[in-house]
Amino acid sequence: MWNNMLRSAALPVLGFIGAMSVSVIPAEKAVSANGAAKQECPNDDSGLKLPTGFCATVFADGIGHARQIVVAPSGIVYANTWSGKYYGNDTPHSGGFLVALQDKNGSGKASLIERFGETVATGGKGGTGIAIYKGAIYAEINDQIVRYSFSKDAIVPDGPADTIVSGLPLTGDHPMHPFIIATDGAMYVDVATATNACQEKNRTPKSPGLKPCTELETRGGVWRFDANKTNQIFSPAGRFATGIRNAEGFAIEPDGQMLVTQHGRDQLYANWPGLYKPEQEATLPAEELLLLKSNGDYGWPECYYDAFQQKLTLAPEYGGDSGKAIGPCANKLGPIAAFPAHWAPNAMARYDKEQFPARYRNGVFIAFHGSWDRAPYPQGGYNVVFQPLNGDQPGGRCEIFADGFAGTVESPAQALHRPSGLAVGPDGSLYVSDDIRGRIYRIVYRGGANFDSAGVTSCPNLTAPAGKIVETAANPPEGTHPDAGAAAASNLAVPQGATRQMVQLGGRIFHGQVGGAACTGCHGDSGQGTPLGPMLAGTTKQWLWSDGSYAGIQKTITQGVSQPKEYRSPMPPMGGAQLTPDQVSAVSAYVWSISHSASPAQ
Repeated sequence: MWNNMLRSAALPVLGFIGAMSVSVIPAEKAVSANGAAKQECPNDDSGLKLPTGFCATVFADGIGHARQIVVAPSGIVYANTWSGKYYGNDTPHSGGFLVALQDKNGSGKASLIERFGETVATGGKGGTGIAIYKGAIYAEINDQIVRYSFSKDAIVPDGPADTIVSGLPLTGDHPMHPFIIATDGAMYVDVATATNACQEKNRTPKSPGLKPCTELETRGGVWRFDANKTNQIFSPAGRFATGIRNAEGFAIEPDGQMLVTQHGRDQLYANWPGLYKPEQEATLPAEELLLLKSNGDYGWPECYYDAFQQKLTLAPEYGGDSGKAIGPCANKLGPIAAFPAHWAPNAMARYDKEQFPARYRNGVFIAFHGSWDRAPYPQGGYNVVFQPLNGDQPGGRCEIFADGFAGTVESPAQALHRPSGLAVGPDGSLYVSDDIRGRIYRIVYRGGANFDSAGVTSCPNLTAPAGKIVETAANPPEGTHPDAGAAAASNLAVPQGATRQMVQLGGRIFHGQVGGAACTGCHGDSGQGTPLGPMLAGTTKQWLWSDGSYAGIQKTITQGVSQPKEYRSPMPPMGGAQLTPDQVSAVSAYVWSISHSASPAQ
């Protein structure tokens, strides 16, 4: 019940689209920090919480599941969108997965939206990566990175794409390929892992790690290609760095050094309950910011970063004992900065303009897609932070720059929007993409020369406790009623061989109040399904692994799903929790009950 999240990143723009002579957002609309008078935010319709002096508008909405974004010197925003099973197999736009958006009147909103590239009809499924280099758009589509050239004054290409790289791996937990192109044409591509920790059986309790981890031959690192060459084929020979589980966000510093974010591993307690406490599922390991080095080894799958000890420690799959053993991790490369566990750093952008106050010119913005593996404790992330840097070292604790994307509930199932991509525009505006409803935000500074740092909020301490066990991270608008869950369960049907009390207990297990984990992270707070796991509630679904009977559901939960038919990540036995036989019977009764209701139980 706890399938792995697929997460992805967006990259800053390198290169330019020099041939485009189209209008740029007027400079006076984005007030500089160099002495302009303070202004209000009359058009701020974003719902975001920002530091004092910043404003945001909804630049565009409903463009598809927007992943990476880039902005041309002309001010045109380009987005790559994704679809498929991760988004419930919804119907993509027929015009193409790549989107060009232009604000022609300086309103802070896109007035022209055009689409191009592959479509479902041509076999496309979309992608994550996108960049600009030498006036061309480079984009990931399926297992390729392709290049689109432009005619003069055009905002979309009028010819076919050239294939730059093909054969990129698509299987497993992380099939996306964020990338960045340096000024010399070196193209660095994330080829993330197919598994969580290279276990013999992925995400299965007490399954040991493979020795050697043969997955590292073709996954788990950053590959280097040449953006100037066509028809390159993916192979092990192109590896630039290794031991990186999922490098989603890239940025290049002025001195040429490359930074990359890393998604830390999942399920320490779920898979190794004898070594970890339940709350450590939510607090370990930290997310990371890495200084990328040629031939560097960053430790996956043998190592993870323990922020409490401030060092890489040996993973339990390879003999680790809840953080005490170090072993080969002593010789691996650790992060230069770390962030709270499971926040999911999906994108990174270095700010190199002058519109924002000076404090934002020495560091990087990072978009955190938001956690799922902190359940049943409060989820975290769903924001954009600023990490100050002093050379290749952190210049202090990160700051929450933009928050409120998720709305009232921070969870994969109920978040309204989730940050996925970042890009800096030529006028200094910061753009943020959302991959749930396809929204793009534009953030500007209008606060004048004297920035009020009192409005800045520091990131949580890395050693902060997991918090109290919760069903949701916020109170519902109807208020909180302690017996509402039991009342809802009392109205559910009861399978033969179970009792109403079992259904009520199963509801508490499902929501993480009993049993040490929650099914809601993957199947939704009311069993409505998420991109991570199938719908369980309602009478219209189709069962994937049983006939939907009470006995069939019990068997599926007990045995797990090692080779999913439609979801990339397997479900370990009992969803990774350590349930008693009575608890398995109870949660099975609850799943059966909500599956025989016309609508999901609340």
